[in-house]
Amino acid sequence: MRDRSSVGVVCGLVVLLGTLLTGCQSPSGGVTQDGRLGEPATGRTATVSPVPTRPSGYGAVFLAVGECSSFGTTSFTEVPCAGERAAARVVARHDGTVRDGPRCPAATDFVLHISEQRPASDEDGDGAVPRGYACMRNLQPPHPGDPGGGGGPRTIVGDCVYGSGDGQVRETACDGEGERKPQYKVVRAVAERADCPAPTALYVRLGGKRPVGCARPL
Repeated sequence: MRDRSSVGVVCGLVVLLGTLLTGCQSPSGGVTQDGRLGEPATGRTATVSPVPTRPSGYGAVFLAVGECSSFGTTSFTEVPCAGERAAARVVARHDGTVRDGPRCPAATDFVLHISEQRPASDEDGDGAVPRGYACMRNLQPPHPGDPGGGGGPRTIVGDCVYGSGDGQVRETACDGEGERKPQYKVVRAVAERADCPAPTALYVRLGGKRPVGCARPL
């Protein structure tokens, strides 16, 4: 430690005095990120070796935006998007829970809930993955999150619903190929019920800035 401090003082005095020297020769070839001196230098100036960085694609962060997962919504792994096991791509990724976090994009087909501890899936090598959720879009059709697709984590304009008998409505495919036939179709999203058009027969809760869905009977 005494040797390193001396080198720093000499370098500072050389710069302040404005001598003809262009730099201060350090006994090391650079300084690492943790403050340790590197190997002895062979040239006139000290150099710092670039710090290796992890790639921004597959493996850098567990299920980051643009990365892909295998099949399954309860048991899944992160896989290369070009691989044969890839089933869906991450379109949005948030920490925490779905209830407390931002909403998934409208075209999300399904949501993967990521547990707080998944050492087998951890890509950073620290033995833990933060709790969160990934909004997923299938790489191939069908896309239940599309308008009228009959699924997805959100009800959006263009979706169809049916009465579930408990005062609630559930989404179903508009083409009638789902388990239940559609009874209403959401045709508009508005801020208040009074903004819905006259033929509206049902109000559907959508959330967001326009939380009211105006649905007409089919």
